[in-house]
Amino acid sequence: MKNLGLALAVVVVAQAPAAQTPAALQSRPSYRSSIVVHDLTASASKVLFEGDGVWEAPNWSRDGRFLLANSGGRLYRIPVDGSAAPEALALEPTVRANNDHDFSPDGKLLAISASSPPSRQSQIYVAQADGSNHRLVVSLAPSYFHGWSPDGKYLAFVANRDGKQYDVYRVPAAGGEEQRLTFDAAAEDGPDYSPDGTWIYFNSNRGGGWNIWRMPADGAGPDDRRAERVTDDAFEDWFPHPSPDGKLLLFLSFPPGTEGHNDRAARVQLRMVPMPGDRAGGIAPKTLVELTGGQGTINVNSWSPDSKRFAYVTYQVTPPR
Repeated sequence: MKNLGLALAVVVVAQAPAAQTPAALQSRPSYRSSIVVHDLTASASKVLFEGDGVWEAPNWSRDGRFLLANSGGRLYRIPVDGSAAPEALALEPTVRANNDHDFSPDGKLLAISASSPPSRQSQIYVAQADGSNHRLVVSLAPSYFHGWSPDGKYLAFVANRDGKQYDVYRVPAAGGEEQRLTFDAAAEDGPDYSPDGTWIYFNSNRGGGWNIWRMPADGAGPDDRRAERVTDDAFEDWFPHPSPDGKLLLFLSFPPGTEGHNDRAARVQLRMVPMPGDRAGGIAPKTLVELTGGQGTINVNSWSPDSKRFAYVTYQVTPPR
């Protein structure tokens, strides 16, 4: 369910599992990635960075000066003005970041989902904003971070604890006991807080098909009775991201019938609805961008601090070399 994951060309070579044959390696797709910024005011998208290999999940820095993206297990700063090449953060090399990461609300810390020699499955770490001094916050695996609470006290994440499905959890950012927030037999992903801290938005296949849902920040309650459906059409909706000003909700939509989100060569849409008020649902989403992408396009929140732009990744399958 969860995968790890430009005027410069950067080649990222993944280490192949020992059991793979040369023929299997040749059959694996290669990609060229473009990190793109969409301007809502101009209704236009502009490529900021492109390179060979898989780049994923841009976050916007809290000062608006750069994007943070992962590639090949590393995290990179990419200046929004295009003034410099991507710069790797000071994250310990044995900690291999995947596509679920973001800065704390004050910009001082960084939450990172990553594998490591002690755990080939994803765990959750918190580090300084430059990637240094990482500490393990969620040791049980697999666990994938997705959003900070606006007060910086909690991390919302998804985890598989029964070997069957992913549910939404939260944990104190300082460390402590995790708390399960959803209990429905369906699967969940992509939890992200509303800017006022009242709601957690997430995607779920409860009720048939993937849709955007929300629940109070302290959980969905008994039998998930406090969960509310936000979207309800034929598209398969993933990874809801509220804008910092609390006015818009951006998400990724796969074609009807798509079962998961692991494809990064699907024809997908970035869609948006106004942030729901007291009652959710009943609003037709607006398509902003149609692109080739999927896994890695907007796994985590990619809004600019002023809510006027957001970043995303589109992919092109390239011939094997």
